[in-house]
Amino acid sequence: MGSTIAYIGIGSNLGDKLFNCKYAIKKISQLPRCQVARCSAVFKTEPEGVTGQDWYANCVAQVRVTRSPSQLLKGLTEIESDMGRVRRKRWEARIIDLDILLFGQEVIESDNLIIPHPLLHKRRFVLEPLSQLAPHLVHPVLKLTISQLLNKLSRGPFVQLLNNAAIEDAVRD
Repeated sequence: MGSTIAYIGIGSNLGDKLFNCKYAIKKISQLPRCQVARCSAVFKTEPEGVTGQDWYANCVAQVRVTRSPSQLLKGLTEIESDMGRVRRKRWEARIIDLDILLFGQEVIESDNLIIPHPLLHKRRFVLEPLSQLAPHLVHPVLKLTISQLLNKLSRGPFVQLLNNAAIEDAVRD
């Protein structure tokens, strides 16, 4: 199997959010046949689709993988579980959330995995950090670049750039 570039969305809104994101990146880099190449800055983001939750820390990691999308998903789910994530209901507060946003130019639709992520093009908290890493990357279904998708968004939930030193350290560790 050849190498593929995948983009992983990372978010946390419980506990030490920056630490959680940094720790998740470190754990991703320890998955077999995964190498974290780069990470975006961290963004402070308003929860979307729910009320009464604390803000999120969100970023995106660019990962070089030589494993299948389903193997990557299994590894990410194990990291979430090891970090204490318990799935009870959709869009609840979480210590960590790891989503495969893109996996090369693959389009996958199965019971437990949809790539590209079905809401990627609607979420500023995903598109802002993703555009830092790959502004000219073309969405395999919509055939627009990440920058174009970001520019098409109307004003939405609050997204603010935070200090990214903690995330840069995670890639080097």
